[in-house]
Amino acid sequence: MFDKGIVVVAITHRGVETALKIQKALDIEHLKSTIFAPKKYSQNGVIAIDKKMAEFVKDIYSKVEAIVAVMATGIIIRSVASLLESKLTDPAIVGVDASGKFVISLLSGHLGGANDLTHIIAKGINAIPVITTASDVMGKQCVEELAKSLHLSIQNPDSLVAVNSAIVNDDRMVIVLVNDAKIPSNAIGFYEVRTAKNGYETLDIINKYDAGIIITREPLTVTKFSKPFTILRTCTVVVGLGARKESSIDNIIEAVDTALERVHIPLARVHRFATVDIKRTSQPMVDAVAKLGAPLEFLSIDALRSVTYEDLSPDSAMVQDKIGIGGVCERAALLVAGKEAKLILKKTKLNGVTIAIAEA
Repeated sequence: MFDKGIVVVAITHRGVETALKIQKALDIEHLKSTIFAPKKYSQNGVIAIDKKMAEFVKDIYSKVEAIVAVMATGIIIRSVASLLESKLTDPAIVGVDASGKFVISLLSGHLGGANDLTHIIAKGINAIPVITTASDVMGKQCVEELAKSLHLSIQNPDSLVAVNSAIVNDDRMVIVLVNDAKIPSNAIGFYEVRTAKNGYETLDIINKYDAGIIITREPLTVTKFSKPFTILRTCTVVVGLGARKESSIDNIIEAVDTALERVHIPLARVHRFATVDIKRTSQPMVDAVAKLGAPLEFLSIDALRSVTYEDLSPDSAMVQDKIGIGGVCERAALLVAGKEAKLILKKTKLNGVTIAIAEA
């Protein structure tokens, strides 16, 4: 989350002091942030703004994933009003008063992560989080939260208002898993879950409820439902691997299970495993992946070197000396996942095994 970075903007001396506290809280969570303020209030670590607030916000709006505005909410609302496009693409906007008493999720609370960011900041600076999205107030999981937690893409976002309205109004809801779509059973919450083989069976199920959520790997052949529904598509998931020579089959399998659990993805959702081609002779890795049930793809050093991603983990000098590249698992996962891939789990070391997970 927030791979493109977080901008913290303050417009007063007191606000800058609060912004610096916010940055420390974000650092603890390993979230990158940059502080901006008018030149007269800038100091070490704070970049000066040399234009009007509305112009500054317009310049950064599409380049970052979150804006934390340490100022009156009216100022930031007026600055972003003309830039709003969609809850699917707008960055998270969080407001904080200059004294740091309240942290308010203003925009893109669910998909953009503003609600999560609000809680992180409030906890870090000992402030009161203010969340007003209906599902959160009522303790229910909306469609966007479900999609985000399970790494699913929303295919028909125009349906969200009607389906979320059904959720908060306690209407009869159903999740339909089409064909071989899989989700972790412990992530379903209060929803009733049914399975269907195709669009026609899905149609029959949803029309017996007030609204529904459809989870599928492939496009549906039938979409004329009489009840509101949201279609969520599963993403391509690739696990990049690296392992020491002494790593056993059990070590590798256990590490993969642990990593997938951290990102709430079942093993059945993994399309491929990937590693460097010198691991072709690593029988424990080959055997472990065979047991896990998805293909294992081997990549050349040159192919791995071609990967460009703005937030790769620091290279390992030891790995660089041994094989000629400073890291394998992240590059392998990104390369095999394909265009627009992003890391949902950065390089993680578990029992002598290094794992990264990418989705696209």
